[in-house]
Amino acid sequence: MKVWKIFLFTLLGLFFAGCLESSPNTTSDKVDDPTYSNNTDPTLEGMMFIFAENSETILGTQDSTARASERPQMKVDFDYNFSIGKHEVTCEEFKTYSKMQVVCKGDSLPITNVNYYDAILFANERSKAEGLDTAYVYGSALFDADNHCLSLGNLIFRTDVEAYRLPTEAEWTLVASKNWNPSKGWNSNNSKYKVHTVCSSDTSASVCDMAGNVSEWVNDWLSKFKDTTLSNFAGAPDGGTLGERIIKGGSFRDAPNATTLYSRGDVYTVTSSTAADYVGFRLAIGKIPNPTWMSSTGNVSSSVISVLASAGEMRSYTGSFHTKLAFRNDETGNLVYIDYSNAILSAIEIADTIDSFHPDISPDGKRVAFCTKPEGISGISSLYVRDLNETGSNLVKLDVESAAIPRWGILASGDTVIRYVDDAGNNTDDATFQAHALWQVPFSDGKFGTPEKLLSGNYHDGYDAESEFAVSGARLLRAHRNGKDTVWYGGEQACNASLANDGTKRTLFLDFGGSIGQSFAETSYNAHKALLVADSTGNLTQVIPAPDGYTFDHTEWISGSTSNVAVASLTNEAGAHQKIAVVGLSRAKVFEIVEGEELWHPCLWAKRTEKFSELLNSDSAGVYYTSAGGAVDVILRYKMELLWEYRNAANVLILGSSRSNAGIAPKELDSAYFAINASNVPNSLYETRYLFENYALNHMPNLKYLVVSLDIDMWWKTKTNEIENYFYKAYKKSPGFVYDKNHEFWKSGYPAGLAEHTENSPGNSIYREWLIPTRGYKNEACYGWEEEASVDKIVTWYEDNPEFFKAHVEELEAILALASKKNITVIGVIFPMSPKFVETNSFGRYGLSRSKAPELIDILQSLSKTYTNFVLMDENKMGNHDYTDADAQNRDHLCSVGAIQMTRRLNSLLDSLEQLHP
Repeated sequence: MKVWKIFLFTLLGLFFAGCLESSPNTTSDKVDDPTYSNNTDPTLEGMMFIFAENSETILGTQDSTARASERPQMKVDFDYNFSIGKHEVTCEEFKTYSKMQVVCKGDSLPITNVNYYDAILFANERSKAEGLDTAYVYGSALFDADNHCLSLGNLIFRTDVEAYRLPTEAEWTLVASKNWNPSKGWNSNNSKYKVHTVCSSDTSASVCDMAGNVSEWVNDWLSKFKDTTLSNFAGAPDGGTLGERIIKGGSFRDAPNATTLYSRGDVYTVTSSTAADYVGFRLAIGKIPNPTWMSSTGNVSSSVISVLASAGEMRSYTGSFHTKLAFRNDETGNLVYIDYSNAILSAIEIADTIDSFHPDISPDGKRVAFCTKPEGISGISSLYVRDLNETGSNLVKLDVESAAIPRWGILASGDTVIRYVDDAGNNTDDATFQAHALWQVPFSDGKFGTPEKLLSGNYHDGYDAESEFAVSGARLLRAHRNGKDTVWYGGEQACNASLANDGTKRTLFLDFGGSIGQSFAETSYNAHKALLVADSTGNLTQVIPAPDGYTFDHTEWISGSTSNVAVASLTNEAGAHQKIAVVGLSRAKVFEIVEGEELWHPCLWAKRTEKFSELLNSDSAGVYYTSAGGAVDVILRYKMELLWEYRNAANVLILGSSRSNAGIAPKELDSAYFAINASNVPNSLYETRYLFENYALNHMPNLKYLVVSLDIDMWWKTKTNEIENYFYKAYKKSPGFVYDKNHEFWKSGYPAGLAEHTENSPGNSIYREWLIPTRGYKNEACYGWEEEASVDKIVTWYEDNPEFFKAHVEELEAILALASKKNITVIGVIFPMSPKFVETNSFGRYGLSRSKAPELIDILQSLSKTYTNFVLMDENKMGNHDYTDADAQNRDHLCSVGAIQMTRRLNSLLDSLEQLHP
């Protein structure tokens, strides 16, 4: 920022000092707040300068009915100023800087149907056009045919750069709170459910359309809130296991009384790749000094741990998508882990008060052991085991006086044990070394057994039970071999030793520029500048140099897998453990995978996987979800896993939208009915037909009943709607679907191993927990039908475009015809919605005139005369149903209680059909 500009705004800021107060959750007609009134940024076109320094705002709410992610209230104060766009970025502006192909109905309309990636790339392009640095840097980018960005690898947001960016949630809320009046914005009451020219609703507002027109992307990952005050809050350091982002403000489809300042989400899960015709964005510019971040586990930090490697890149080293990394964040003393089986990666910190060193992941990848003293430090150390999840649940402590540097092992009997030493001190003195011992303790069912002594000597760097071979590297490189203790490496100083677990008895370690190492490497180097590998006799076999500007520390072999891979911290010239890297010994390559402030003691685990079929391409087969995907993709990924796994067992298949996803619980059906709920979100009959025709008919030989949700209020969607019809274009970012299509959906026969490939492909651990145990049903909490039955689509869409409804009827008829050929009965379900819609002129959440709905339902009912394999199950009954508040999640979805009632009624219908057609 130019010096004269800083001086000018400093004077103005002093003039307006004390004028900035925040009342974020109230409606206000105030339009002359000096925060941004009449202070257009003179050097940045379309931007308003915000005097935020020494001000505060409130995020969240105390309303107990709000989403958990929106509670409680949290104060944020600012010690910096910034600029923000007067209005949302328009189509004309977007086309000026973006390479993405867009179709706009007017240049002065806000740009929509852009995801987070598209928005930040636009910000970068405007920065470059004006000679500025960029706020966002990334390693790789994936685009579709229209230059719509699907994914950005190694994405980093730079807070210390003066560049265009998206506003933080705190910045956005601060500005919006000064003129918050949703009734004056373009909303469902006045917009005719379409977007309008920017700044055309409340023309007196200095910053326009924050409460209406289109909702807006902000910069933050979705974070938790705490009842506290944070300075310069910048959100979460990453998106957690769901990869969630935030959108703010109301849109043309939202009712004013349902538009709140604290809202931060949408109907569906919002990720970086989400796009919608009611979501746009505005820009901000300005550095964020000393930002604070709060993780998904509620840990507040002044630094960010960035994941640099994708799941696919990690698999290229470990040979498995099921790879996990655990390490110590030395700034906090907490354990952090990354689960690379998730396509969307997150560094999850397990926050508590236990100082955690030397984590080691269990052989099954589900737990982590750690101690409270690091290598080289004598004294009492405690050993713990906990689950490797966000809360670090089921924490247990080994009841001994001292235990340090745990390492998991599996005995020949198959029993799992943990080996440890009773002191982590250095091994320079022979007597002191021999005074301590290596121990082993069984661990099963979350409990420790009775410890037993294995060896005298502080051998804490690995043990081979078959040959009683052990190593220790804390000042000296010691080995226990053939029943004898010996010192390797000529007695020169060494540390960070690790014994391979693949039976080769190789030891990797670091030295201090020792003469033996330099002679072997045929070059001179400094301390920790080379990773050395010795064979079972202590002779050097390999040396790998550290990257320029870094040295190695905390070197360890990978566990769980036989891959020829190690992991290490990388220390910069200032001594900070800034990165973690994978070391591929076969390639002699060092690959950086994580970056932060102080990252210690990495442990890398990979699941041993079988090669299921040489005929299937492991990069494509069953890979239905990648980092380019969002909630739609990950839901379908697990539905496909269920389909392939139970293709022969299932005789009932449920297809449809989020209503059937939450409304029918397969395991609540009697044992005679083995059901899979393959509903996806969002869904149209076009998607239902695609899945039924190409997968179910080809690969489910025992299928007898197809249950289909008939969401007639949503039948305004067209077959070419990219967002609502996944199989029009969006599927192309999922290699598995493209692979299936290229092989004609395996009509000639199921390819052996496809189910296993799908199970081992990238996914999301949270969705797995939700969907796999229930066979695809999403168990939802019960909040009731909502206070108001608001409508998200123009009610008269059928009158305006009756061909939309007709097209869906034709699609349903196509499904019925296909099912008839295989003697499959189709049950069409109209799911219950809020009975409060009876008081409106709308059939349901997405419109359809109540006056028209009965005759359209009659059209569906009449199909049973043409197709004898069709049964209509109308559980909505024009809102006059018996599903109460206790049965509902929201105004158009059942919760777990209602799902049981719905499923039991479906069971009764199936029983009656069985009697007719046994």
